[in-house]
Amino acid sequence: MKTVINDLKLEVATIPVSDVERAKHFYAGLGWKLDAEISKGDAFRVLQFTPPGSPASIHFGTGVTSAAPGTAQSYLVVSDIVAARAELVGLGVEVSDVFHRSPGEPARIGPHPQRQTYSSYATFRDPDGNTWLLQEVTRRLPGRVSGNTAFASSHDLGAALRRAAAAHGAHEKSTGGKADENWPDWYADYLVREQSGEELPA
Repeated sequence: MKTVINDLKLEVATIPVSDVERAKHFYAGLGWKLDAEISKGDAFRVLQFTPPGSPASIHFGTGVTSAAPGTAQSYLVVSDIVAARAELVGLGVEVSDVFHRSPGEPARIGPHPQRQTYSSYATFRDPDGNTWLLQEVTRRLPGRVSGNTAFASSHDLGAALRRAAAAHGAHEKSTGGKADENWPDWYADYLVREQSGEELPA
């Protein structure tokens, strides 16, 4: 297999819309950052928005894509599906109930009982009908994340620390309830392994 020398980082996805001002108002209302707005006459106008904590952005506008408005389907990864849904509802967005499913099985209402990573979802649409699927990811597949461990926001780091705290509590119980003086190292190991998809410490 040929060795890949250059990273290929997804930068932008294009969202087809019929009313640029309406779409601008909607995505700004979600708290997404307007990075740029460029126009050239009446034939071309492009806006770039970036979701909070995302390394990738979206484009929409006039003369940007020939795709029909409402045909885009995209994923948004969140660390807490229940909190993410509640935040969107608080912003006035119509969001589906949280549901969970396993490969090859029908969807069921509510988050996954064990909050299994990649298994809990909710959906919403923009005014044109473009679909956004929220997916709860707390632990990446092995090899999915490479390089340094990083968190996109303080909320994501806080959620990871809470998971580490719960796991560490179970660890202390398994060792007879003795306080672990090296808990910072244990937490650090847990956080790194969780992001890289390695086996978690017990």
